[in-house]
Amino acid sequence: MIIRDAFDGIRRFSEFQKSLGVAKNILASRLKALVEAGVFQVQPASDGSAYKEYVLTEKGQQVFPIVISLRQWGERFLFAEEETRSVLLDNASGQPLMPMEVRSSTGQVVQPGDCHRVRRIVSES
Repeated sequence: MIIRDAFDGIRRFSEFQKSLGVAKNILASRLKALVEAGVFQVQPASDGSAYKEYVLTEKGQQVFPIVISLRQWGERFLFAEEETRSVLLDNASGQPLMPMEVRSSTGQVVQPGDCHRVRRIVSES
């Protein structure tokens, strides 16, 4: 939820705390762990104040598809029909994002039964 809020533009500890309603000590611990994991970096506040901001790193930005998938799942299954929910809109078109799909190397939509796992060492080149 911290990462989700960062994608929604939250950067300061107090903003995360207000949005999430989590105890300060727990939030501090989780933010520290996310910084240590390289998901966030701490930098001086963009407005020049004495505050610090938590900014997603490249590693953190790569979580975007996961966050979108979870949001779309939640919007589909966790709300009553007339309940207020958030909808993510494309900045260019103003339209809702398309549902996330897993696709094969040939572009076909893949369901859980359409794939299997193998273990191997993958080298980055």
